[in-house]
Amino acid sequence: MTVLDSKVPEGPIEKKWTKHKNEINLVNPANKRNIDIIVVGTGLAGGSCAATLAELGYNVKTFCFQDSPRRAHSIAAQGGINASKNYQGDGDSDYRLFYDTVKGGDYRSREGNVYRLAEVSSNIIDQCVAQGVPFAREYGGLLDNRSFGGVLVSRTFYAKGQTGQQLLLGAYSAMNRQINRGKIQSFTRHEMMDLVLVDGKARGIIARDLISGEIERHSAHAVVLASGGYGNVFYLSTNAMGSNVTAAWRAHKKGAFFANPCFTQIHPTCIPVSGDLQSKLTLMSESLRNDGRIWVPKHSKDAEAIREGKLKPTELGEEDRDYYLERRYPAFGNLVPRDVASRAAKERCDEGYGVNKTGQAVYLDFKAAIERYGKEKAFISGHKKPGKEEIIKLGEEVIESKYGNLFEMYEKITDQNPYKTPMMIFPAVHYTMGGLWVDYNLMTTIPGCYATGEANFSDHGANRLGASALMQGLADGYFVLPYTIGDYLSDDIRTGSISTDTEEFEKAEKEVKERVQKLFAAKGKNPVDYYHKKLGKIMWDKCGMSRNIKDLKEALEEIKELRDDFWANVKVTGKEGTKNSELEKAGRVADFLELGELFAKDALERNESCGGHFREEYQTEDGEALRDDENYRFVSAWEFVGNPRDAKLHKEELIFENIELKTRSYK
Repeated sequence: MTVLDSKVPEGPIEKKWTKHKNEINLVNPANKRNIDIIVVGTGLAGGSCAATLAELGYNVKTFCFQDSPRRAHSIAAQGGINASKNYQGDGDSDYRLFYDTVKGGDYRSREGNVYRLAEVSSNIIDQCVAQGVPFAREYGGLLDNRSFGGVLVSRTFYAKGQTGQQLLLGAYSAMNRQINRGKIQSFTRHEMMDLVLVDGKARGIIARDLISGEIERHSAHAVVLASGGYGNVFYLSTNAMGSNVTAAWRAHKKGAFFANPCFTQIHPTCIPVSGDLQSKLTLMSESLRNDGRIWVPKHSKDAEAIREGKLKPTELGEEDRDYYLERRYPAFGNLVPRDVASRAAKERCDEGYGVNKTGQAVYLDFKAAIERYGKEKAFISGHKKPGKEEIIKLGEEVIESKYGNLFEMYEKITDQNPYKTPMMIFPAVHYTMGGLWVDYNLMTTIPGCYATGEANFSDHGANRLGASALMQGLADGYFVLPYTIGDYLSDDIRTGSISTDTEEFEKAEKEVKERVQKLFAAKGKNPVDYYHKKLGKIMWDKCGMSRNIKDLKEALEEIKELRDDFWANVKVTGKEGTKNSELEKAGRVADFLELGELFAKDALERNESCGGHFREEYQTEDGEALRDDENYRFVSAWEFVGNPRDAKLHKEELIFENIELKTRSYK
C-alpha cells in the first residue's frame, strides 16, 4: 500500500487555486497547435472541456457512443446547478458552498478540490448566461434561485425542469463552433474499447465504429475521460440505458486507480418500480422537494387500505399523515440530503407504511404549496377574500410555471394527475460519487490520462448534494482542466505527432479484437440482459441502500459465479464487423461484472457508515450513519492486479484544516 499524494498546493485554502495557476507550466499558443488531445464523452464535462481546449488552440478529437453530443445523459438533469452568487442575500458565499459540500459528502471529500469548485462556481453561471442558457429570472431581472437538499440557502440556478438540457445545448454550441473551425474532430457512434500507453503515458485509444464495426486507432498527447458514472451496474437506475463504465474500467485495468467505488447515491424522489420487465427508472427532480411535502399514513391500517385500493390519499386528514422528514429533521425538513431522505423512506416502507401495491413508495404532496401560492397570487391580484376554487386554480398555475414539465412527465408515466393526487416516489440508484482517482490537476495515476465530471471521484465524498453534478462537470470542463493539462503538456512541445503505427497500438488493437471474439465464442443460450438483470438484483439486494458483512461476502461470491457463467453461456447474436447493439451491451456488462465485485469489496473493507455507504453494523441509536474518522478518514484507491477481489488498496489521507470534523446533523 502506498499513500497517495493529491498534489494540493500549500497555503490558505482561498488562495490555493490562484497560487497553483500562477505556478504551473503553460503552453504557448503556437505550440498548442501541435498538440493533440482526445476527449472521451461529450456530456457537460466532456463537451465543455473539448470546446475550451479547442478555443485555446489545441487539436481535439471527441468520441461519444451516441449519434450526437446532444444525446449525452447530462441532458436528463432537471433541477438546477449550484453557484455561490448570493443573489438572494441569504448569507451564501464560497465558503458556505464549500462547507455544505464537504458536510453533505459526510466529510469524505478533499478540501482543496471542493473549495476550488465553490470558487469557480460563479464563473460557470456567467459563462452559461453568455451562451444564452435561459435561466429562470425573478421579478427584478436577476437570475432566480431555489433550494436543494442539505443547505439552508437558495443557490440553485435553474431553467424550469430542463436545466441539464439547456446547459448541454450551450456546451454543444460551443463545441460546434470549434468543429466548424476544424479544431475539433467529432467521432459520434464510436466507443472507446481500450486505452493505449506508450512509455507509461496515455497516448491514445482504440475505438470501435458502432456503425461499421471497424476497430480504429487514435493517438494524442493526452487523453481525457469524461464518460460519466457507473450507476447502471444496478441495472435499474435513473441513468440513460447506454451509460456504462467501460472507458473508466479500461483505464483502470491499464493502471488508473479506482477510488471509492462503493460510494453510490440513492436518489429519494424517483418513480417507483412498476414491474419485472422495466429497464430503467425515472427521476423526479429534487427541486420538487422545495414545495412538495413527503409523507406516509400515520397508521399501518390506513397504509394497508391504500395498498388494497380501499382508501385514497386525499381522504386522509392531516392528523392521520406522518410527515416523517419534518418530524425527524425539523431544521431541514423535506430538504435533508439525498442519502438521509432515501434511508428514511426505506425505513418507513420496511415498517409497513409504504403506499403502492408493492409497499415500496411514499407520497410527495403539493396540496399545501398549491394553496399557499394560490392565496398569494390572489392577494397580489387584489382578491383579498378568494374562494377555494380560485385559490386552487391560481395555485396550480404557479406550480405549473415552476414544475410543469415534471408534472406532465409524471402523469404520462403513471396516468395520475399530480395536481389532484400526491405523487408516489421511492429511492433509486442515481449518481456515483466513486470513480477514477485523480490529483488536484485531475490527472489519474496514469500520466497523461485525465478524468473529469462523474468519471472521477474528487468532489462529492460519500454523498453528492443536489445540483452539484452540473456544477462539477462544467467547473472541470470550462475552468479547471484547461489550465491544469498545460502543466503536463508543456513537456510535449517537441514530441511531434504520436504515431499509431507502433507496437503498443498494435498490441492494444489485437487485445480488443480478441476480447470481441471471446464474446462471440461463448455461443451460449442466455442473452446479455439476462446477466445484467441478475447482476443488478445482487447489487440492489446486497450492495444497495444498506449493506452488511454477510450480504457483501455473499455478493462477492455470487458476482464471481455470475461472471464465470457469463463468459461460458452468454449468447451474442449478429456479426463482429457490423452494427451490433448486442455486442455493445455484452462488452459493457462484462465490465460491470468486474466492477460489481470491486464495489462489493470496497463496501466490505469500509467498516463505517458515511453518506451513501450505510453499513447496518455501524449506525447510531436512532438509525443515522456512524462514521469512524479515526480509522477510515481516507480515500480508498484500488489498483487492478488481475482479479477485482484481489485489487490492491492505496490510501489518500483526508486532511481537514478548514472544517471541523463532527457528526453530521440535519435536526
